[in-house]
This record gives sequence, structure tokens and C-alpha cells, in this order.
Amino acid sequence: MTPHVLKTPEADLAYDVHGALPTSDGRPALVMIGQPMDAGGFRALASHFPERTVITYDPRGLGRSTRKDGRVDHTPETQAADVRAVIEALGVGPVEMFASSGGAVTGLALVAAYPDVVTTLVAHEPPLIPLLPDARAAERARSGVRDAYEAKGWGAGMAAFIMMTSWQGEFTDDYFARPAPDPAAFGMPVEDDGSRDDPLLSDRSWAVSDYRPDADDLAAAPTRVVIAVGEETGDTFTGRTSLATAELLGRRVTVFPSHHGGFLDGEFGYAGQPEAFARRLREVLDAVR
Repeated sequence: MTPHVLKTPEADLAYDVHGALPTSDGRPALVMIGQPMDAGGFRALASHFPERTVITYDPRGLGRSTRKDGRVDHTPETQAADVRAVIEALGVGPVEMFASSGGAVTGLALVAAYPDVVTTLVAHEPPLIPLLPDARAAERARSGVRDAYEAKGWGAGMAAFIMMTSWQGEFTDDYFARPAPDPAAFGMPVEDDGSRDDPLLSDRSWAVSDYRPDADDLAAAPTRVVIAVGEETGDTFTGRTSLATAELLGRRVTVFPSHHGGFLDGEFGYAGQPEAFARRLREVLDAVR
């Protein structure tokens, strides 16, 4: 792995190249992106593609990437432009892309705005609230996470986030009638460290989950777009948004092993099945359009 930094007027973007450039196998480079996850979250998945050149990066303001634009919010359009800048700086386009969670939203924005940059996009569980039939209730649930974080800190916010993202089905009155979860029950700290800048628990990334993909732009792009969902995700928030995104694009979801973090190993707590996940990703990337 070789680390790099791309300096732009608005941000210094840290990214890593795993393998040779130009690619040694004649295949496009494989870019892996997340949000708010940085490059470190793809360590396990990248290790299962030793034959490929893999590129990972830290979104601006996250991980090693620093901002110079004076902002603290995260938007799909800005991140899409950053990803395109990294690809162009390396001279490796068009690329194949695996994009997860908020990164999947960035991937959809990238294809819509720059349709010639990606040949195949595997968008894994994009959390797109506007596509849900209960969008207003989902926004309320999201606000509850932010409110718990603002009131009591990271542990309370993360416990509320886990409750939201593990809830099966639409956000009904039964969901909102539940008492606030105890952070200690999830192994989270009860103490408040005073910080309020977490991109997952604050409202700094709401533009990501508020994004509405343009189906016409995506249909007009030459990119093959695959919407992926974990077999264990079920009818939770990101399972439902994945199905809704696929429906918007007029296709079915592609099922992957494990859950929302199915490509992670035990380093990040709730381990997935990275080897099986990589095998499935390889099958999807190798499939004929």
C-alpha cells in the first residue's frame, strides 16, 4: 500500500493505492469508498483482492483528509467531485467502484454528475431517506439520534443510532414510544466527553441521507449500477432504502453476505464475513452487463 495526498484549494485528500499503477492485470482500478467511514474500514476487503489495484480514500474532513473550505458539513456532490479528482490525479479512469453506506450515496452522485468515470458501481445499502414511504417518520427518528447526542454525548447518541438502524419495518408510533436506550447496554460509555462533532450522530451528514438520486441521469449514464443489500439486513432502515433505491432505478437488489458492515472484520466490533463478501463482489464485478 502506498499513501498519497492530493492537495486541492478546498481540501487535502488522503488516499491509498494498493497494488501497481498502471494496473498489472489490465483491469480497471477498483475504488472503495465509504462515508463517514474512511480508508481504514476497507482494509479487510482490499486484502481479498491481491490481484487487483485497489484505491481507498478518506473523505474531506474525515480520517487523514483535512479541509480548507471552512465548512463542517458533508454533501454527496462535494464528495463526488473529490473522488473524481482523486481518480483523475491518478490517471486511472474509468474505474470499477464498491461504495458502501454514505459512500454509496456519493457513488450515485458521482455517476449522475460524471457519467464517464465509473464502469460499474456497486452501491451497498445507500441510506436514502426521501425514497422511503415513511420518509417523515425516518427524519424524525434521525432527529432523535441527533437530539440524544446533543443532550448526553456520544454514548447516548450511538445507542439511539443502533436502535434506529436495527428497527424492523417502518418507523411507527411503537418505535417513538420506546424509552431512550441505555448506552451501557450496548457497551457504550455513559460519560459525556463534551464533543459534538461526530459526522454520524450530528446533523453534519444529513445532506447524505437527504439525497434523492436522479433516476434519469443514472439511466442515461453508461455505468452499470448495482444496488446491493446484505442478506442479514432484513427490513431495517438500510435494507428498506436499498430496496427503494433499486425500485427507483427499475431493477432488483443484489444480495451480498452478512449485514450493513458485512465486509468488515472483527477490528470494528460487529464483524461481517469479509472473505465471502469479497467473493460475492468479485462475482458481481465479473458479471456481463
